[in-house]
Amino acid sequence: MIPSLSLHIIPLLILHILLLAPPSPAEARNGQWQLLQENIGIVGMHMQLLHNDRVIILDRTDFGFSNITLADGRCRKNPNEMVVKTDCTAHSIEYDVAANKVRALFVQTNVWCSSGSVSPDGTLVQTGGFNDGDRTVRTFTPCRTCDWREVNNGLSARRWYATNHILPDGRQIIIGGRRQFNYEFYPKTETTAMNTYSLPFLVQTNDASAENNLYPFVFLNVDGNLFIFANNRAILFDYNKNRVVRTYPQIPGGDPRCYPSTGSAVLLPLKNLRESNLEAEVLICGGAPRGAYPDTLSGRFTGALKTCARIKITDPKPSWVMETMPGARVMNDMVLLPNGDVLIINGASEGTAGWELGRDPVLSPFLYKPNNRIGLRFEVQNPSDIPRMYHASAIVLRDGRVLVSGSNPHACYNFTNVMFPTELRLEAFSPSYLEPRFSILRPTIVSPSSQTIVKYGETLKVGFEVTASLSKDSVSVTMLAPPFATHSFSMNQRLLVLEAQDLSKVGKSTYEVEVTAPGSGVLAPPGFYLLFVVHQEIPSHGIWVRMV
Repeated sequence: MIPSLSLHIIPLLILHILLLAPPSPAEARNGQWQLLQENIGIVGMHMQLLHNDRVIILDRTDFGFSNITLADGRCRKNPNEMVVKTDCTAHSIEYDVAANKVRALFVQTNVWCSSGSVSPDGTLVQTGGFNDGDRTVRTFTPCRTCDWREVNNGLSARRWYATNHILPDGRQIIIGGRRQFNYEFYPKTETTAMNTYSLPFLVQTNDASAENNLYPFVFLNVDGNLFIFANNRAILFDYNKNRVVRTYPQIPGGDPRCYPSTGSAVLLPLKNLRESNLEAEVLICGGAPRGAYPDTLSGRFTGALKTCARIKITDPKPSWVMETMPGARVMNDMVLLPNGDVLIINGASEGTAGWELGRDPVLSPFLYKPNNRIGLRFEVQNPSDIPRMYHASAIVLRDGRVLVSGSNPHACYNFTNVMFPTELRLEAFSPSYLEPRFSILRPTIVSPSSQTIVKYGETLKVGFEVTASLSKDSVSVTMLAPPFATHSFSMNQRLLVLEAQDLSKVGKSTYEVEVTAPGSGVLAPPGFYLLFVVHQEIPSHGIWVRMV
């Protein structure tokens, strides 16, 4: 018989144990929002995180004056400018994440609806735009006092609404753009010179009344070819031989997903990198029904698409698997998180991309968990109170937060008497893995140091600390390529999962995990990556590594 005193003590002991036990990530409270800056001076149309933890943000130059003045009395004098020919305000800024401060940058030519990627040495290469900027190449080297450098006529063709992707040899390919059914390479070589190469697929996917193939979704496949999606279908393309390797089936339903019927896409995390037959999957979410764009021009706002389509692009007989989001979405960004989840954020539930063409903003992000069963993959997150419509963007930061900026569905800056005023506020979304109650599960990387050089195929030992009891089967290392984000597509976004080969305890709460770096530039193009340790779905803060 149990003594009566024990009957009182046992429940207290159970409660004490429960309070000490680490919470499950499944108990997450759906994220938090933080306003970082009330006014950064420009609209965040384009964003790129660099390896000095600064974010480069760009806006078009022909909106008129921005809300931030250039330093030292500098002024932009441009006789080709269509709005203001002498302009002493900035249209690009550098955002210092740690200091939460901005620095005005000087950009001479118009970057409106341009594209970009980061070269292997960490220089941001930004290409194309509008008017005097449509053939310009701009470069930004990370340093405390650096500014934009521009090369006029650096491109072979005008590039407006094009897509860039870094290649295994460190070059970037620039694909498409308005009335450009071709591609080219940068930097130029004796072989490529100022050549362009025809891509008939972009002609075939061009809708006469709406285009629907601008900013095509481009991903480097694990076989070295490019997966190119435009409108409602895709090809696997050998860019070296200018040859279509495979034609994929059309997305069921046939609705467009590219600009201006803008959805978004990600290459899902690449795993099992040491196996001979790697799998690669692409996920495409949101967009607008066929005919929605001309409808919006006539004042009729059609509901956005509620579906996602997922395909294993490496399968011998690939097919799309359709899924349903918690709600319809157009102009949505898709951000790969360090733990492999996908955050679907920004956008509207009616209309399309374009001036004044979106309605009913979607304020709550959706979290997509790709490893869950169909039907259990989506979780609705806590809402922002700031509509992020046309010309908004989102990127992940080294600490795991998601930086959100922009929104301007007007031809100029317009803050009053409009449905969605020009938005200059900068905010961050913190996914649930950043909640304090998960701090005992969160790893802290102690080695190697940030900016470490990693060679292809080398064994890498990563030291880290965890306060809670370690679940060895729930530890992985991930590498994230920070993307160039614009118009709902994150160019060059890529997450690689490095499975733990050996895991040992080296101190009271300190561990060392051994992983193998990706074997080639086909899996991980050369350049800077964020490296994270993930424990029970909770990522550490990242460190920078450079693949060479």
